[in-house]
Amino acid sequence: MHAFVFSILTGVLLLFTNTPVYSDQASLDWVGCGISKKSYMNKLAAAYQKQQGTRINVQGGGATKGIRDVASKTADLGGACRFHLPGNELEQQTAFEPVAWDALAIIVHKDNPVNNVSLAQVRQIYSGEITNWKQLGGHNTPIHLFARKGNISGVGYSIRSQIFYDVSKSFAATQLFKSSGPLEQAVETDVNSIAITGVSSARLRNVKILSLDGKQPDYASIKSGNYKLYRPLYITFNPESEKIDQIKDFIKFAHSRQGRTIMIENDVVPYLDALRLVMIQSRQSLSSQRNSEQNLTYQ
Repeated sequence: MHAFVFSILTGVLLLFTNTPVYSDQASLDWVGCGISKKSYMNKLAAAYQKQQGTRINVQGGGATKGIRDVASKTADLGGACRFHLPGNELEQQTAFEPVAWDALAIIVHKDNPVNNVSLAQVRQIYSGEITNWKQLGGHNTPIHLFARKGNISGVGYSIRSQIFYDVSKSFAATQLFKSSGPLEQAVETDVNSIAITGVSSARLRNVKILSLDGKQPDYASIKSGNYKLYRPLYITFNPESEKIDQIKDFIKFAHSRQGRTIMIENDVVPYLDALRLVMIQSRQSLSSQRNSEQNLTYQ
């Protein structure tokens, strides 16, 4: 993990070198994480095109697509809210540049009377131990847990790794969704529902964002690390891409004062504005690794 932190910080510093300005004929194809797309990428791409003349064709498809299409050079760059899967050959050619901090937001219908849950209660909901809103101080109605399909979606992987320290964990979900958009829309219409998504995306929906252990996932609490469930958002790229200079120029723009201002205006925490979170996350990862090793010892 310490090697990972060092490589991330080194990668950020290496990008602050002089790079060329491109003509209005230049273009890049971006695919990936829907949360990154909605929270900052659309606005960032528009501002970059206005300044540099390079068009970025922004599409979605999910974090896995944003990693694997970039590795195969089907796309020039992408967005991901998870790191590559260890040992997965489809993802090994992808480089990851952290550009922002996001948080996992626990969302419910706007008319749900519950306002706060604990991390322990979230674990119990996803494990099927808490099944009624009455157990959380709400109405006597069943909880409808909505989750993403598969174990390697950006949000799904983050929940498993950060809350359960088990990337193969199964959820006691009422309904599964292919992507975050339909999941969030379903929460807007089901008064008994609960789900987790990226906070940057959740803010754009007509839902209630629950406090977690008394903390809201706002700019200040994410930047300080007081909100527990935060994670990096990455721009992904292939170092062997024929357009690597253009890609690095865009990443440099994302880290620039103008790029960071665009993120802040959209309630996203720029990565360089909260570097202390890297060390906090490193300590948490080491702690969870020790816990996992201890659990394996006693099984």
